[in-house]
Amino acid sequence: MPIHLVWFRADLRLHDNLALAAACRRQNARVLALFIATPGQWQRHDMAPRQAAYLHTHLNNLRQQLAEKGIPLIYAEVEDFAAQERKVADICAEHEVTDLFYNYQYEVNEQQRDRWLEQSLKTVTFQGFDDSVILPPGSVMTGNHEMYKVFTPFKNAWLRRLKEGLPECAAAPARREGELIPDDATALDFDYPQEPFDADLFPASEKAAIARLRQFCQQGAGEYENQRDYPAIEGTSRLSACLALGVLSARQCLHRLLAEQPQALEGGPGAVWLNELIWREFYRHLMTYHPDLCKHRPFIRWTENVAWQQDDDKLKAWQEGRTGYPIVDAAMRQLNETGWMHNRLRMITASFLIKDLLIDWRIGERYFMSRLIDGDLAANNGGWQWAASTGTDAAPYFRIFNPTTQGQKFDADGAFIRRWLPELAALPDKAIHDPWSWADKQGRSLDYPRPVVDHKQARAATLAAYEAARKA
Repeated sequence: MPIHLVWFRADLRLHDNLALAAACRRQNARVLALFIATPGQWQRHDMAPRQAAYLHTHLNNLRQQLAEKGIPLIYAEVEDFAAQERKVADICAEHEVTDLFYNYQYEVNEQQRDRWLEQSLKTVTFQGFDDSVILPPGSVMTGNHEMYKVFTPFKNAWLRRLKEGLPECAAAPARREGELIPDDATALDFDYPQEPFDADLFPASEKAAIARLRQFCQQGAGEYENQRDYPAIEGTSRLSACLALGVLSARQCLHRLLAEQPQALEGGPGAVWLNELIWREFYRHLMTYHPDLCKHRPFIRWTENVAWQQDDDKLKAWQEGRTGYPIVDAAMRQLNETGWMHNRLRMITASFLIKDLLIDWRIGERYFMSRLIDGDLAANNGGWQWAASTGTDAAPYFRIFNPTTQGQKFDADGAFIRRWLPELAALPDKAIHDPWSWADKQGRSLDYPRPVVDHKQARAATLAAYEAARKA
């Protein structure tokens, strides 16, 4: 009898899981599932404790769902990928596995791990799938068969390629007969710090994630273009955490969007949210062709010459939301308390760290990963390199956000700021974005820090640092 082993990694779902669907296709095969926790590797990759808790919840849900389908889940915990490689080999030998099914991961360490296994296990047939993307890396290339370096041409080519035929979603597997799985109420656990997450904000089951996706595509996707930049409005999907762990697939998002907003492919309602899915694809494709992006290297190499400042006090003020710039501080407190930050605020806070404080973008990138429930290397690195003007399609280095005017534009009445900075809640609207200018004129004191830098002076210093680096 063929023994099919499905190795779950960042794809914790039954629906539209290409590796799982392929493993279950043969009726005469016995199907086993596998998950191996790697706390040491997670620590080196800065996994956030909230994301660990989110993973823990979905992993236990997955085990229950698989059991209902007659598929036992083998669970193990090892330190890192080197030990994980050996563990997979041992499990394949112990269970006489004939075929190993898995969905590709595009990060450099993960690809090295998979190549090692494919070269080492000669008695096992490997079947891998491009599951975390809508179109696989290599399918959207320039006329010279190179990876696009700018988003808009990639997007246009991606849309042309997609219109040739939408990739289908795979159904969840049917129940497999003959496998008796004893009831086990003991929760799977792993040795890694965890912080509780808000299940009202982030769906805590695959069923809840699918329902949230359906609701957003029906009610929110059409208005996404008008609401997405305003953090006081619930105008985003909050599905990024599900996508990061693979509780939902990007294909599911695409199909549900087109079912509810059929004009999205032609630029109609829903097109801007589709654009976000394409950005996600872009960064994943880039990472496949430029593995240095996984190694803390900038895409634009001359930016290695920027003379970054080392100021632990200012860095800590940024991390804790005490910079004296209300929109920045409110955003950082949202991140620290919930494990999530609104996308517009990610750009504002990143720009502030890099171009007001002149602190190395890689420090901010790692801090975000250590806090985000939706931490995803490709998306996080892409966003930080965009803000730092070091990556592909990056904003020119002389484009620097003014944190005060950004707050005035996207949180005009200060509703978001008042929620996260209660010490400023009683200030009038006209004072909320520049509280100390107002307080000084009124002769008042505030229980709120003064700005750690003067934006105008900081902007000039940053421009000089980038210009010197470029000339060098």
